[in-house]
Amino acid sequence: MADFSTDRPATTGLFGGFAGLSVGGTLAALGTWHNRRLTRRELSRLSDHELEDIGLSRGDIDRVVNTLR
Repeated sequence: MADFSTDRPATTGLFGGFAGLSVGGTLAALGTWHNRRLTRRELSRLSDHELEDIGLSRGDIDRVVNTLR
């Protein structure tokens, strides 16, 4: 008689870690993407003078956005 275990973690198997993504994790990733998109849009709308007032330049926008979680 064959015996096998079905109590493996969800992160193993054919798809590796991807198969372990939960609905909550997916929603969190979607929320992070949305926040970054909005932040990039709003910072891009500021004038160079307004960016300078908050200590940024146009070249800093991507760096700032990529630090958001």
